[in-house]
Amino acid sequence: MRPVQLSRRALLAGGAAALTACSASGPDRPAAPAPDSPETVMLKGLIAEKERTIALYSSLISGGADKLVPFRDRHQAHLDELRRHVAVPSPPVAAPGSAAPSPTATPTATAKARKPSLARLRELERKAAAGRARALGGLSPGVAQLVASIGACEAAHVVALPRSL
Repeated sequence: MRPVQLSRRALLAGGAAALTACSASGPDRPAAPAPDSPETVMLKGLIAEKERTIALYSSLISGGADKLVPFRDRHQAHLDELRRHVAVPSPPVAAPGSAAPSPTATPTATAKARKPSLARLRELERKAAAGRARALGGLSPGVAQLVASIGACEAAHVVALPRSL
C-alpha cells in the first residue's frame, strides 16, 4: 500500500483551520469590570474630598489647634459612613525591599502647597455645603439622605468654626 500524499494546499488549509480552532477554544478572557454607576462616581469623589478635608484639619491640629478636633472627627465619621456605601479598592502594597511608586503631581499636591488656615477651612466648608444640594439628584434615597446630612453638618461648621485659634 502506498502512503497518502497531501498537497501543499490541503496541508496549509488544514493548518489554518487547526490554528483557528485552537484560538477560538482557548480560555475565556476575564470580563472588563463594569463601569461605576453615577452614584458610585459621586460617592468616590466625596470620599476623596473628605480625605483632603480631614488632612487639612489634621495639619492645623498638629500645629496646636486642638479646638478643631471635634470638627475633624465629624468629617472622619462622614468618611467612615461613605466608605460603607462604596467598595473603594485599596492602594497596591509594595513588596518588601522594593521602592514604592513615586507620587505624581495631583490637585491634592497643589492644594497642600497652600498654607492651611481657618479662613481656608471656612471657605472649604461653605463650598462643600453648597454643593451637596446639587449632588442629590439621581441618588438613591438612603444615599441622598446621607449626603444631605453631611451638607447640613458642613453648613453648621461654617458658622461654628472659631474665629481665631
